[in-house]
Amino acid sequence: MSDTPSEPGDTAPSESTRITRREWLAMLTLSVGVSLVVMDMTIVNVAVPVIIEDLGLTAAGAQWMNAVYLLMLASVLLAAGRFGDQYGRRRLYAIGLVLFMVSSLGAGAAQNQETLIAARFFQGLGAAMIVPSTLSTLNATFQGRARGIAFAIWGSTIGGMVAVGPLIGGWLATESTWRWAFWINVPFGLLALLGIAKVLDESRDTAMQRGTDLPGLALSTLGLGGIVFGLIEGQYYGWWRQESGALSPVPVALGVGVVLVVAFVVVERRRTRAGRVTLVDLGLLRFRSLRYGSIAALIVALGEIGLIFTLPLLLQGALGYTALETGFLVLWLAVGTFLVSGATPPLVARLGQRTVIRVGLLLEVVAIAGMALLISTTVSGTTIAVLLFVYGAGVGLATAQLTSVILADIPVGSSGQASGLLTTVRQLGSALGIAVLGGLLISALESRTAEGLNAADLTSPQQDAIVALVHDTAGAAIPDLASDPATAPAAQVAADALVSASRITTGVAAVILVGGLAATLALPALPADRAGGRQGVDAGRASGRSRRPARS
Repeated sequence: MSDTPSEPGDTAPSESTRITRREWLAMLTLSVGVSLVVMDMTIVNVAVPVIIEDLGLTAAGAQWMNAVYLLMLASVLLAAGRFGDQYGRRRLYAIGLVLFMVSSLGAGAAQNQETLIAARFFQGLGAAMIVPSTLSTLNATFQGRARGIAFAIWGSTIGGMVAVGPLIGGWLATESTWRWAFWINVPFGLLALLGIAKVLDESRDTAMQRGTDLPGLALSTLGLGGIVFGLIEGQYYGWWRQESGALSPVPVALGVGVVLVVAFVVVERRRTRAGRVTLVDLGLLRFRSLRYGSIAALIVALGEIGLIFTLPLLLQGALGYTALETGFLVLWLAVGTFLVSGATPPLVARLGQRTVIRVGLLLEVVAIAGMALLISTTVSGTTIAVLLFVYGAGVGLATAQLTSVILADIPVGSSGQASGLLTTVRQLGSALGIAVLGGLLISALESRTAEGLNAADLTSPQQDAIVALVHDTAGAAIPDLASDPATAPAAQVAADALVSASRITTGVAAVILVGGLAATLALPALPADRAGGRQGVDAGRASGRSRRPARS
């Protein structure tokens, strides 16, 4: 590895195939950072009911706690990646890691939902600096065999952390405190900082066009923020009018958000024609693989992350699972993903990448539709585990191959922007999934609880109080209601309402994933798909080796 600034991939390749101790430590340093970012996407989900109870978090607050993290990661990622390319990737990694650790301390110490959401906002900002800087550093630092191993480790780290995040979060929330779900980032972050100082060299792209697209960054961030705000807060402020009769801020936020996103598209196209720096080259969408693949990726992320957010609420609120038991159940999703990974290459050789993607998405649809049909207050953990296993197998088949197909037609020189755009689209889909499916779950929970309590022997004020409590805690208060004999019948009504709401939500998630599956029908054929055999796969792999690994 070089001690001087360099362009991506200009480090001289080593004659030896042996990976040095310093290179192993560099891989570990980069993997630790991205693992913390990915783990914080999922580690909090199973602890949400516990956090709601401890902090008095509202249902909207619970949604914002996750959505704002993903929204900032999606909004700033492209700009942050460009900043690192210009001014130094190691520098950006260190800055992002420090911000991530400080905001993790703030999130763990939060005493109210406002502080927690603000800390998650800055966590997302730090995460947006970490992700592109780690991948770009891998691309600039390693060559030959070491590069292949480095990228494999980086990708495996992401998959592993998605899997173990819920389990760690459930264990901490059950055996210690949910606050350690955030504080755990600090000791590992310090180890990564030590690695940055000792084994990482600075690198930058000295040939790239200088400058920053501040208008694009402002328009995209504010526009997406307005849309997510409207989707989350619509059920609280009212979609058009508030209870007082005043105009709700929701239609204003949605309208302004849409206008700003349209303005972002117009501004980016004008800047591209003028030869100025842009946040993203929207001209890349002329490539059919990226255009339709991005639609599929957004829809799939919306369905997947929305489900992972709502499922723990059902398991703990209505079915009586602890946070740790919830983590173990969600782990079956990761088991399915891991076990199917070994079967993916021969399936691609036999069926082609597009078909494997569609088979994977079909498995996801079947699993989620099965959950919508089978969920009840008496459903067994084994049934849920089997459905999550099938769902995980679908994720394992679809996700990696979808990325490969999407970037297949992109010129090498544009691969960095294309992969950055794809990552941004996925994070945006994740944030929208929490907003859309989370909002649907809570809205249906409120209406079904109110309907069920109408037949109960309760006064109107008592009914209103229970409905408000169940709504504001997204069902987390149901176990407490069940423990009191006076409110146990109402708790059963609320549990049934949560099951019913979950059926609706998972059914909608299945329909959304069908939309993602439909989008893949427009994906272009690759050599492997056209040849339909080993020869085509080998050709595709050879083509992939000729490309420089893309920056995400």
